[in-house]
Amino acid sequence: MGTYSTSTDGSFTFYDVQPGVHLLDVQSTTYMFSQVKIQVPEESDEALKCIEYYYPGAPKIALDCSSSIQLYAHAKYDYFEPRPKFSIFGLFKNPMMLMMLVSGGLMLLMPKMMEGMDDEQREQMRKQMELQKDPTKLMSSLWSDISGASSQDEQRQKSPSKSGKKKRN
Repeated sequence: MGTYSTSTDGSFTFYDVQPGVHLLDVQSTTYMFSQVKIQVPEESDEALKCIEYYYPGAPKIALDCSSSIQLYAHAKYDYFEPRPKFSIFGLFKNPMMLMMLVSGGLMLLMPKMMEGMDDEQREQMRKQMELQKDPTKLMSSLWSDISGASSQDEQRQKSPSKSGKKKRN
């Protein structure tokens, strides 16, 4: 492992670096920097080879690293998303608020709808409301309606059709 020294302007100098491929990666919690792969040759008379890439998997860019390498920050990290500001229209995006508005609107419109009904329909609706108060009456009326309809169908099938007969005097 080589040694290094730092200066007040933020630069680094590495000494006695072993031959091979090394990765220069700046670790910062505030800014994003490129990564640089540096190939140090076995013989000292050969030049260094440097390849820069912004992130792993990005296209590689060859650098001239004969004298020094300068890295610049590409972006600033934003760890937190700003809290959204309050908007009255944001309330209307809530499904519960939409359901409350629709049901409230129907409650306001129901008396207007009742005015347009004729007396027979009102009486039928009143009877249904009374039946809903007592579940046993509701069930018995439903069963009687079903059994009454089926008995009427049976009677129609048993009785002969009068349309085919002619009257004689």
